[in-house]
This record gives sequence, structure tokens and C-alpha cells, in this order.
Amino acid sequence: MLQGFMNLLSLCWKPFGHEKGNHGANGVLGGGGSSGGSKEGKDGLLWYRDIGKYGSGDFSMAVIQANQVLEDQSQIESGQYGTFVGIYDGHGGPETARYVCDHLFKHFRAIAAESQGVVTAETIQRAFRQTEEGFTTLVSESWSTRPNIATVGTCCLVGVIHQHTLFIANLGDSRVVLGKKVGNTGGMAALQLSTEHNANIAAIRQELMELHPNDPQIVVLKHGVWRVKGIIQVSRSIGDVYMKHARYNREPINGKFRLPEPMNMPILSANPTIISHDLQPNDSFLIFASDGLWEHLSNEKAVDIVHSHPHAGSAKRLVKAALQEAARKREMRYSDLRKIDKKVRRHFHDDITVIVLFFNHDLISRGAVQDPPVSIRSALEHR
Repeated sequence: MLQGFMNLLSLCWKPFGHEKGNHGANGVLGGGGSSGGSKEGKDGLLWYRDIGKYGSGDFSMAVIQANQVLEDQSQIESGQYGTFVGIYDGHGGPETARYVCDHLFKHFRAIAAESQGVVTAETIQRAFRQTEEGFTTLVSESWSTRPNIATVGTCCLVGVIHQHTLFIANLGDSRVVLGKKVGNTGGMAALQLSTEHNANIAAIRQELMELHPNDPQIVVLKHGVWRVKGIIQVSRSIGDVYMKHARYNREPINGKFRLPEPMNMPILSANPTIISHDLQPNDSFLIFASDGLWEHLSNEKAVDIVHSHPHAGSAKRLVKAALQEAARKREMRYSDLRKIDKKVRRHFHDDITVIVLFFNHDLISRGAVQDPPVSIRSALEHR
């Protein structure tokens, strides 16, 4: 058992190549990507890359596992088409998040190549749509042998830096926050750039009620938490096809996912909210994270932690701060929380993924292209 767990640890945080066959036994990338000079580390259920280089500056990356099987996935890709960051917070299982990590960037890269490297909001929209369609096809092909894959989904937060423009695309409730210098005061403002799709937000409940005016049960309050159809908190995702296609909302999927009335239109959406932001000299860094971080840290607290310390270890520092707060809420010591194994850990906090990107505006103004390309993915292989 212990050896199997150690094998899992050793497999995580390998660089993400174009094909699995590019990896040797030691996990060194054999394709065109690199790790940006970053070195991986691990400490119990925590994996991290303290500092590395991408096309527009430094990055820091960390993941803490709480579930029996890690449901979060994440990646950084930096090269010819700019920089692509993805945080995929899975629910119901790891399959959809893994699928998205395998396919979303590949679709983005192919679509960008079709337009000679020009990246727009439509480029990202098409990549999301193709990924959703591909996963739905996988569910269809697996229906006879693995029907419950229809009940697995993932939130999907993507950031793309192309030339001087930052695009943010989001499905679900992961979040990205910008740390922005305040004049010459030395202060740092926290600006949330992503729009979240969670039924606990009044505007999302209103949106769902307007889309489904004839369904009084479109959002239901259960045990103090608002849920779509009383089942799921997020209103947008990739996967969760049981809430999008009536043919998958039937036996043999688990009864708790089956709706009592016919589904005449999709209930959840895979259409991301996309914004663009022209990068400014006082834009300092971005914090991308799954909702497990934001359950315990405010935007302002997270930005203050990053701003008040060196770049190296920023993501790991944020994860530790969230765990310390989770322990405090349960009136226990952080050192005792660290001793709790995965699965039981989920009662104290969620899987948490954090990527911090720091901006080097000299690189951005020169239009520097990362060479060799940086290609990193968390939890690439599983046993």
C-alpha cells in the first residue's frame, strides 16, 4: 500500500508532452516542451513547483490533495501562441478534468494555427466547444460499460496571454484574481477577473430562473446550500452530460442524479464567460485557483500574501495559508491537519490547485516568445 502511494507521488508533476510515449522511465520530457527551469517537490499530499519561467515572467504552482483520487488538474503551456493556463476542478470523479487537461489546449493550439497564430475570444470559445463535444462523444461510447461517466464533470478556468492581451474564460466556480499596483503607494489592489457560475450567487439563480421560467424547482435550497435541481452547485461545466442531454438522465446512472420529470432543454451549460483585459504596467501578478482556496482566503488576503513575499514558493504559501485557516475553523492545529490522510481530508478541505503568474513587462513589451516552449501539467499519470 505504502509503495503504491509513493509510486503515485513520483508520477505527479511530470512535464506535459505531446504524447505519453515521449516520457522515459524517469519522467523526463522527450518532446519539445520544458519545465521552465522549475523543480518539482512534494511534502505528503502537497506537490509544488516553487518557481519557474514562462513567456511573460515567473510562475509558481502547487496542488494539495484531499479526495481519495485527486480530482483537480492543471497546466501551463507557454510558447508560439502565447501562454495558456488551465485549472480544472473536477467533481464526481477525475475523468472529465483529466480529459479536459488532455484535449482543451490541443484544440486551442490547432484553432490558433488555423488563423496564423491570431488568438481571439472566439478561438477560446471554439476550443471549449470542441472539448465539450469530445467528452460527450466519450460518454456515448462508454454508456454500455461505464454509464456513470455521464455524471462526472469539471469546472474550467482558463487564462490566455496573447501579445498584450489577457483573456479569461470560465465555467464554474474557480477564480482568478489580479494583483494590481496602486500608484506609487506600494499597495496592491485585488481585482477579481473571472465570473463564477454557482447557484449560491443570487445573480446565477436569477439567470437560471429566467432560462427555465416554467420550472419552479430549477434551484433548490438544501441544507443551507443552493443547488441546481437540488443536485449540483455549479450552473456551467464541461461534462455533467446527465444534466444536458435527456438520453443520459436515465437508468443505469445512480438514482440521485435522475430527474423526476423529462428534460426538454439542457439545464447546465458549457458556454464560458470570456473577458479580455489589456495588460497595464501596474498589473503585477495573477492568482488562478480552484474554489478550495477561495473557501478559506479572501481575494485581498491572497493578494497580500503573494505581494508580501518573494516570488518563489508563492503558490505553496497560499495553499498553506488556506490549510491553516481550515484548521482554525475546526479548532485544530495545522500540524494535526497535515497528519490526516486523503479521503478523510475531504471533511476539512477540498483539493486545492494554485498557479501564480508574475508579469515581466519588459518581456511583454518586447513580444518575447518562450523558447523552448514551457509545458507543465499536474498529475499526468495515475495508478
